Amino acid sequence: MMVTDGCGPASYSLARSFKQFSYNLPIDDILTIDKYLIGTSRTRSSSSLVTDSAAGATAFSCGLKSYNGAIGVNSEKKPCGTILEALKLQGYLTGLVVTTRITDATPASFSSHVEYRFQEDLIAQHQLGEYPFGRAIDLILGGGRCHFLPVSEGGCRLDERNLIKEYSKQWSYVGNRQEFDLLNDGKNVSLPLLGLIANTDIPYEIDRKDSEYPSLAEQVKVALNALASNTKNSDHGFFLLIEGSRIDHAGHHNDPAAQAREVLAYDKAFEEVIKFIDSSDVDTIAISTSDHETGGLVTARQITESYPDYLWYPEVLLNSTHSGDYLAHKIYNFKNKKDSTKLINFIKFEIFEKDMGILNYTEKEVEKILNKVNDPSKLLYVLNDILSVRAQIGWTTQGHSAVDVNIFAHTNSESIYDKLKNTKSGLFGNHENIEIGKFMEFLTGSDLKHVTDLIKETDPKSDKIDIDEFHKVI
Repeated sequence: MMVTDGCGPASYSLARSFKQFSYNLPIDDILTIDKYLIGTSRTRSSSSLVTDSAAGATAFSCGLKSYNGAIGVNSEKKPCGTILEALKLQGYLTGLVVTTRITDATPASFSSHVEYRFQEDLIAQHQLGEYPFGRAIDLILGGGRCHFLPVSEGGCRLDERNLIKEYSKQWSYVGNRQEFDLLNDGKNVSLPLLGLIANTDIPYEIDRKDSEYPSLAEQVKVALNALASNTKNSDHGFFLLIEGSRIDHAGHHNDPAAQAREVLAYDKAFEEVIKFIDSSDVDTIAISTSDHETGGLVTARQITESYPDYLWYPEVLLNSTHSGDYLAHKIYNFKNKKDSTKLINFIKFEIFEKDMGILNYTEKEVEKILNKVNDPSKLLYVLNDILSVRAQIGWTTQGHSAVDVNIFAHTNSESIYDKLKNTKSGLFGNHENIEIGKFMEFLTGSDLKHVTDLIKETDPKSDKIDIDEFHKVI
């Protein structure tokens, strides 16, 4: 199962045109994922026409509608068995690979059961096996180390538990790029593996330093090879959840330069999956979809009162070398910020010209930045809007939208492909998001109701209110 968090149809249009312009490619040079489009998904939750990631992922994992914020629980806040748990029960190996915190909504909805998505400390405990089911995961790769460590040790847990240390004898652990590289593309992995490559989220692809953080494609390659080698003599295979997590964050930030590169990074990961499937003699399927669209993105924007031109400018995004979030914090941390002349010159020559590739900035735009220099959370929107206007990219919200999202799939099995095409139980055409979860249950012969019975004693409540800069109430 693959999830492009927050990625709507326009996100693919954005990334495709950006790629074509960047490499001077012909118009028929498309994304890898474009070739595998089979349908679309309707995304509403039980509580709103506009879903959040938690309810969206729970629709995939449990095959049912739940409320915004729900993590592996139904609309009555009762734990629901997930496809990951069901397959683990059958003898499959399981894994999670993401670019956000491993305790974030999408991976959490497959591997934990809590009332609200901000209970990330409790989610971490469930993922390590601290609930009635026991350990359900064999491989974890992503960010979110802070929810496994106490504040006193550089983490953000609200208790004093060091989960990494507590579970050091049960799990092998990697916590940085150097240790990740020692996994040797998955050939040197001891399961279960806990890989927490970043303290919070792995940086945007546009900001990511290759020497410090692996790409999503690199993580996927490690996971596929490790899980495949550990199941080669088994009657069962593996289930792997892969998420291009930060497409969503770029949408929330209305950041077109970051989003284009996030989608392309996911496309490279998708290509790794396709190569793996096509080289395997084991019946395998990949299903890729989004939980929702974020940002209300459109690849055109009317910037004057006169009738608009029919165009947008990908080259503007190519000239931008960092995310708006990165640049906002760069300005906020400028050491000579109190010297107005130095600050203005820094904004003009370092930020606009060097980092954003904008030479025709206006004094009004400089003033807009000066008004927000002490608030990076607001400043990033100023910077991203300046970029979006020049690229003629439009956004309608800093939140989610209810637009239908794409479904992609690929398999090396004619039998599985026939099931995908089945008009009653398959995924060709337009479907509710819960039908994706139900299809996985049907295809694998799983029994989610049985798993639900096994985990019914799970307490989805937390004895602490996890509210700080890392834990946000919806």
